[in-house]
Amino acid sequence: MADSVETASGRGEDSRFLSIYMLSKHFDEVAAVDDVSLDIEKGEIFALLGSSGCGKSTLLRMLAGFEKPTIGNIYLDGADIAKMPPYERPINMMFQSYALFPHLTVWENVAFGLKRDGMPKDQIADRVDKMLGIVKLKPYSKRKPHQLSGGQQQRVALARCLAKSPKLLLLDEPLGALDKKLREETQFELVNIIKKVGVTCVMVTHDQEEAMIMADRIAVMQEGKFLQVGRPTEIYETPSCLFVAGFIGDVNLFKGTLDVDQPDHVVIGSPECKHYVSHGITGTLGMEVSVGLRPEKICLQKHEPTDDQRESPSEHGFNVAHGTIDGIAYFGKFTLFHVKLDSGMVIKASRENSARHEDNRLERGEKVFAWWDGSDVVVLTN
Repeated sequence: MADSVETASGRGEDSRFLSIYMLSKHFDEVAAVDDVSLDIEKGEIFALLGSSGCGKSTLLRMLAGFEKPTIGNIYLDGADIAKMPPYERPINMMFQSYALFPHLTVWENVAFGLKRDGMPKDQIADRVDKMLGIVKLKPYSKRKPHQLSGGQQQRVALARCLAKSPKLLLLDEPLGALDKKLREETQFELVNIIKKVGVTCVMVTHDQEEAMIMADRIAVMQEGKFLQVGRPTEIYETPSCLFVAGFIGDVNLFKGTLDVDQPDHVVIGSPECKHYVSHGITGTLGMEVSVGLRPEKICLQKHEPTDDQRESPSEHGFNVAHGTIDGIAYFGKFTLFHVKLDSGMVIKASRENSARHEDNRLERGEKVFAWWDGSDVVVLTN
């Protein structure tokens, strides 16, 4: 690998298996992928996440060889593959449609690529049987694709991709064709199969929950660029910008100004309340910022919080707002409250339904105090 390639992950050169270096793809004057660099470890499941048109599918197609980069390098296991044709790359890609051959059985679909590669028959049989065992489809080996459920078809397509022992597996919206319940059931199953085989995987999805469940790390994309790369917990708890905060899960965003900036805390003034944030930022007093707060971090109660409820005595008088419950939605595992604050802002607060019968029930129209800890918020400057 060229000495000039730097590790975008910051985890050291030895951990790199797939490296994307200053990669761009232009269509006419439009940059679909705009100067991105990334390192992925061997055996990692990595998700490219973003809304339609952000460049994630174009990047995946460049990895597969279906699109030629305008500029940049792609290194896989030390080899520069950017100029290799797709059929020479040790890569397999599973499409959203699965692209199974309807006239072939499950067994024949999985064996198809091995036969084309000229693998001996006995080795093909051993390999196909092993793959069908891993995806738990041996009893269905003689069925045609139309005789299978959507989830089973997805596993056949996966087995066919894995049968050729690729160095890199690419998944394009792998669960997009499944209904919500089946998709949720299949997410863990798919991860277990990929981890069992040990293949490195890059997946494209627009589904935030799917990326959070399946991926070891995520790159959030917008307009061809990476806005943030990190583990699901990092992306969710410490988003790097307003777009990431709003794109990953629900978030309440309070607009305010920086009133106090100390190494261990800041104070943000807003119409809703004074926010005490228990970490510092590098900013200018009076600058406009946003305070991001997840719904599950908010406590709702009928009386004002006492000092012994707070995480720190320093937060007395901070991080509390008064309002009225404007809407309630029951989701089984949790209840979501819409609270209209006295300032007019409507925030979302969620409460886990851990008990079958709730003693401290809140009703629509009730006056409540909403409060939170300073360690549970993040200050966003863009």
